[in-house]
Amino acid sequence: MTTNSTVRQHPLTLSADDRARVEEVEQLARRGASSLPALVAGLDAPSWAVRRAVVSALARVGTPAVQPLCDVLTQRRDNEARIAAAVDALVAASGDVEGPVEALGDDANPAIVCDAAQVLGRRRSRQSVPLLARLTVHSDDNVAVAAIEALGRIGGGAAVDALLASLGSGNFFRIFPAIDVLGRSGDPTVVPALMALLADPFYALEACRALGRTGQEAAVPALVGLLQRGNDALVRVAAVALVEIHDAQVARFGGARTVPSVLRSASTEVHPIGRRLAQVIAGADAGEKTSLARLLGWVGGADAAAGLLKLLDSQDLGVSRAAAAALGELGAEADAQILQALREGDSTRRRVLLPLVGKRSAAVPDVLLCLEDRDAMVRALAAETLSRIGDTSAVTALFARLADEDPRVVQAAVGAIQSLGSETTEALALEAARSADTRQRRAALRIVAYFGYPRGLDALLLAMRDPDERLRDAAIYGLPFIDDPRAVDALLSAASHESERTRATAMRALGQTDKQARITSTLLGGLNDRDPWVRYYACQSLGKLNEEAAADAIVALANDDAGQVRVAVVDALAHLHTESAMAALRRAASSTDVDVRRAALLGLGVARRPDALPVLLEAVHSDDPATRLVALSAVAEYDAPETLPALLRAAGDRDDSVRSAAVGFLATRTGQHATQSLVSLLGDVMLREQVVGALALPVDGRLAGLLAALEVADDATAPLLVAALARMRRADARAALMQALAGASPAGRRASAPAVAALGTVEAREALDRAAHRDEDPDVRRACLLALGR
Repeated sequence: MTTNSTVRQHPLTLSADDRARVEEVEQLARRGASSLPALVAGLDAPSWAVRRAVVSALARVGTPAVQPLCDVLTQRRDNEARIAAAVDALVAASGDVEGPVEALGDDANPAIVCDAAQVLGRRRSRQSVPLLARLTVHSDDNVAVAAIEALGRIGGGAAVDALLASLGSGNFFRIFPAIDVLGRSGDPTVVPALMALLADPFYALEACRALGRTGQEAAVPALVGLLQRGNDALVRVAAVALVEIHDAQVARFGGARTVPSVLRSASTEVHPIGRRLAQVIAGADAGEKTSLARLLGWVGGADAAAGLLKLLDSQDLGVSRAAAAALGELGAEADAQILQALREGDSTRRRVLLPLVGKRSAAVPDVLLCLEDRDAMVRALAAETLSRIGDTSAVTALFARLADEDPRVVQAAVGAIQSLGSETTEALALEAARSADTRQRRAALRIVAYFGYPRGLDALLLAMRDPDERLRDAAIYGLPFIDDPRAVDALLSAASHESERTRATAMRALGQTDKQARITSTLLGGLNDRDPWVRYYACQSLGKLNEEAAADAIVALANDDAGQVRVAVVDALAHLHTESAMAALRRAASSTDVDVRRAALLGLGVARRPDALPVLLEAVHSDDPATRLVALSAVAEYDAPETLPALLRAAGDRDDSVRSAAVGFLATRTGQHATQSLVSLLGDVMLREQVVGALALPVDGRLAGLLAALEVADDATAPLLVAALARMRRADARAALMQALAGASPAGRRASAPAVAALGTVEAREALDRAAHRDEDPDVRRACLLALGR
């Protein structure tokens, strides 16, 4: 069907003119500095894509392009797009940029000075800190704010000192951005100055937020004090800040509990923090309510439980989940209120509350009431809760739910009965297996099968003769678990049943029996069945029984018309160890059928034969992400020189799941080289948290690798390496932190100071005291003093 309407291009699609213009820019870039006038003229191109190409080209030219770009900022300010592009090019440029840009800091035009400050800040130019510090007291507020933001990007002791000086400027246009930047710096030395602002009503809220962003433990007592004496708005902001600090501490040091412990110790009858937090819920937004919920869980007590129950009704899923998690953390303290709410609540409330019920028999009567709820989800949750409580008195009531109209409820009841067991379960199951209700009978057969009751064989055999296929399936499933020759006889008989479904189920069940000649013969016959699922399960079972004599017959099905049978062939061959089986697997690894190919790759990985590794390494470069993932998991099984480079390359894969899997495989590999590989991935923001978690796994070679990395770490990587050591929570990791405080790079020593302080030992305090007086780096000495609380 045709239409006369105009076809709109995707906004990121380049037009033919843009593509041609970008190609021209690339040609100019290849000529180098001789093309500078033409490239600079392209900074105001109407097309964003062309301007991006020009910026990239100018950045590659380097030093020769710097002065012409600075001239744009000083002489050609009639086009905002041109100015923004010139700034971007200076930020990205190689060569000597700082000198010419710093010269712009004395220009009479404040807008030019702001651009210079932005460039220096985005370049994180430490050499420019003195100039930027001077600009923070510039007569123009915009210049001062630009300098403050630039110093925040750069960080370090000198930058922080200049930012702290801005707090005393008396100019709120400068103080507010300085507070924000100082908080985002994460530098422990800013905490005292920010805490001092808490006493000023004009700056208290912003200072409170900034203290949270620092993530520093030293701010906790002051923020907890605000919960007791602050107004409602301040209490809510302080709650968010405390949660931010807690999360930062956990990320750095593992199971940090400073905030919860200070909260509990500060809450008194005179200043009940739980009651105060509950009072400010009404005016809070969703983010604040989430933080309040977490604090209430840490404070504990009846007031906290009452406040959390209110938050459970929030329309925001994040808030209700946080409240539920906090109630769960309260444990026995909240049991009475949870059970009362369970009795009196509707189905919606019960859905939320049931997962919070503790493992106490006293809760059973109230949970049993929920088994009769009109909401099927509530009934299913009630069955799961009874299973978790572990009181066998609930078994009889659970059997009554086997006839429930909702399959989820039946599944949950069966699972609970299987989990609980009891002296009465066998009798109840045998009785239910004779029920006239098909659903109840089928569920009862599953229970008989699960426990393998010998007295249940007659019920299983009776069901084998039932016209209902699902009943026969349930019976067949249980026969392999009954130690009686009649059970195997029934399975062999079912393998030739007129129903294709029954034959397939019998073939599957035979794979769970012992290897016998008559079983093997029956399964070999199943390979020729007209139904593909019968062939599938026959093939699969021969593999499970490791029937190597069947290898040739299995290989003969490699070109079966049914895709699932071809996959089963590959899966079965992976369990066999004959040369013909391995050769067939290698052939299947290059199949055009992606399912067959993936199954073959998995099978080769299980076999771990050296001659299969080249096939797997080739598959890691497949165009299909799922195939790459399967191949990577197989390669990870090998202890070969090629494995580590393959995993490291995969960590840069374009697919998220492949990247994540690669990091997971690297995490468990031993040796210092594996640690070095993980450290090299810390620059990837998307993987950073997972990499830190991987580095925290204490495998052989990890500590040595982390200490080696800390010897050369910069300000960006040092805190992450220290966090990995702190999360290990082992004696040798604690010793490594002490070693890092003495022998790492300056950035590594600074990052180690708060982690060593968190150890809380006499030895740790002595080490910090020595470093505070003797370390050659003034920023390290200052960090150690702050960690000591001085």
